[in-house]
Order: sequence, then C-alpha cells, then structure tokens
Amino acid sequence: MPRSGWVKPSSDVRLSDLVSVGLLTRVFPADVVDAVIEEAGRTERRHRSLPARVMAYFSIGMALYSDGSYEDVFAQLTDGLSWASGWSESFTPPSKSAIFQARSRLGFEPVRDLFARVARPLAGPGTPGSWLAGRRLVAIDGTCLDVADTAANAEFFGRPASSRGERAAFPQARLVALAECGTHVVFDAATGPCSVSEIELSRQLVGRLEPGQLVLADRGFYGFRLWQQAAATGADLLWRVKTNLRPRYLETLADGSWLARIVPTSGTNRATTEPLTVRVIDYTVDDGRDNAEEYRLLTTILDPAEAGAEDLAAAYAQRWEIETTFDELKTHQRGPRAVLRSKAPDLVQQEIWGHLCCHYAIRTLMADTAALSGHDPDRVSFVKALRIARRSVAQSAFPLRALTQPTRSGITPSDGSPNTSTQHAENAHTPESSNAKS
Repeated sequence: MPRSGWVKPSSDVRLSDLVSVGLLTRVFPADVVDAVIEEAGRTERRHRSLPARVMAYFSIGMALYSDGSYEDVFAQLTDGLSWASGWSESFTPPSKSAIFQARSRLGFEPVRDLFARVARPLAGPGTPGSWLAGRRLVAIDGTCLDVADTAANAEFFGRPASSRGERAAFPQARLVALAECGTHVVFDAATGPCSVSEIELSRQLVGRLEPGQLVLADRGFYGFRLWQQAAATGADLLWRVKTNLRPRYLETLADGSWLARIVPTSGTNRATTEPLTVRVIDYTVDDGRDNAEEYRLLTTILDPAEAGAEDLAAAYAQRWEIETTFDELKTHQRGPRAVLRSKAPDLVQQEIWGHLCCHYAIRTLMADTAALSGHDPDRVSFVKALRIARRSVAQSAFPLRALTQPTRSGITPSDGSPNTSTQHAENAHTPESSNAKS
C-alpha cells in the first residue's frame, strides 16, 4: 500500500534503470550489481525512490567524493544522468535521512560481494614490475582505518592500545589486502575490528591464492601454519622472516642460497607435523648506512634455475608497492587523516568496501590508460586519474586519452625527466630496492 503523500511516477522508468555514471558502470555493470543484490536478498519488493542498485553505486560514489555530504554525492551521481540527457531531465536529491535509511536497507554484503565478483589482477604479459619467472607478483599487507567515534563503532571495532595508557581518539577497523604489484590493484581483501590481528584476517585471504602467483609478505606475517596454508594453494611464496629464525640446514645451492626445513615452533601437534622444505636467501642492502640491514627471505621456489637469489631479492622490493596502494586509498582518495563517516558498524563496512571498489575502478582506468599508451602503470598519476574519474561520473564520460598526455601531474614526459607524481612510489622502494648483495 502506498504511503501518505506518495505520488505515482510520471513514467515507468526508474532511477536505477537510468544510472549511467561513466567509470563506475563501466567497471561495475548494472547487471552484476543487480545480481549481487539479489543474491544478498536485498532486492526491493516495492517501488522505492532510492532502489538498491542506486545505493550500491552511491556507496562507491561516497568514496569517490569522500569530502562531500550525502546530498552532494547524490547530486554528482544524478548530474551524470542530466548531462547525458542534454539537461532535459533533472533529479531532486532526497534528504539525508532518506539516504541513510536506504544505505541501511542495502547493508554491506552486496558491496562486499560486488568487489569480490569484479576485482581481479589486471597486469598483462608485458606489464612492467608484474612478473618473475612466469609468476604474477602480488603482495599481502594490512592497515587500519579510523572510524567515527560512536558507541556502536567503539563496541564493534574497538580502539588500538596506547603506550601512555590513554584511549585512542577513534575506534579503528583493520583491513588486510592482496594487491598486484605491477598495477597496484587490490583484488582481494578482508576486514574486521582492530582487535583481530593481521595474521587472523590473512587466513581468510591466503586460502584463495592461486597457482601462478608469487606472494610477497613482510616479516610480520611469517608463521609455520600460515605458510603451510598459503603454500598448499599452489601459489609460490617469497616472505621475509626475522633473522633469528633458524631453519634446519640441508644444502647450499650454486647461487649462494640454501635449502632448509622449517617446522612449527608452537602448537599441540608440532611434534608430529611434517617439516616443509624451503629455500633461504640471506643478503644485506648497501644503502650507505654504517650498519647495513640484514634480510632473510624464505621461498617455495627451490630451483635457482627458475629464479636466482639476486632476482628474488630484487623482486621482494616490489612488496613496497602495496604500501603505495594504501597511501593512494587513505591519503588521496579518502583524504589525509580523514575519519570514515559512517556511525554504525554495518555502514562502516559498507563504506570500506565502497572505497575498495572505488580504488579498483580508478586503477582499472589507469591500467587501461597505460596499455593504450604503452607506459608503465606506475608512471600514471593516481591523483590525476582520481580527478578524471570524478569528472567521468558527473559527465557519464570515460576519457582514457586524457591520462596519456605528458604533464607535471601525469606520466613521465618523453624526455625522461622526473615525474613528481610518482616520486612517492620511487621512494617507497628504499631501502629494499637498493642494490642487493647475496
């Protein structure tokens, strides 16, 4: 039964049928959005002015326009419809309360499932920095996001510990992600309260690794059980470990690396657990400091003929690309030191998945641009791509070629002069990308 004051639409065309917001609908087609909404049981039973499909795009639009109000974000999305119609149509933004209620009806599951359905590695065979020995370079790492300081968020997400005994200013959500090193695309992720460790969240991800991947991780991730779980997928691993880890020596190989066996150091069944054979690579980084830092890597690639020790040490430096990815997401896309706006845990999770979808869409634009122009994706400006993505939403356009022009904020000019937009990515390789000595 219609509510009091409800007016029948002048036509049968719904806003959800008209949404055409450039980049977002190109990367996340409407039929895919509808499918995940239906699978999550969020399909509307009656006509609504803010249907679920529109709110799914709205959750991504909030990340694209992270400093805008609800009304501003909605206006940007519907401006694309007006622009596409030659301004013959216009749409009245609903109230903040109506948008909040529509977000709550949608929940976070459809946005999470949309990311899972669409996100995938994008590097082609010739994409620089993406491959070693025929294996796709991916990295796993975690970060934390400040969320709105409400009682519900504090209870669900918790607050990080403070060394001075004071409570942290904001509750925090934890995010662990898998990113492709060559394109900075996040293609899998897990979220949870900050009280849940990175290791615990990473168990959700490593079980979804695939053969043909070479997974990089820093020394905070190593544990025998997690290594065992990840290696069982058929993916290859290249993880840094603490130098006090003492694998059982087997033999030295021609390139200076050595084979060893690792066993669990804790757990009830450690005495009966079969040891695993790994290859150990020890090296130091010559970066000019008096005390050179020592590195110890473990890998499942046992044959030096497939990948030599120096090649693996150099490849490990690509792990820093995921740090740059988090900087793109947290500093440029979300805004520096910004707090996620949602005041309820379900909506916080919806907002996080919206940010991941948004970053994936922008990185898709950058990967397409790099392939079109024959450049390294690292040489394309994320900030400039973000601006173009915002314009594409408001104008229902998708201007790939705008990113291929050599400007101060775009790709490296043809004369090879430095590009300020990629300086952060270059610095992120230090110190591990310095000359490695086996």
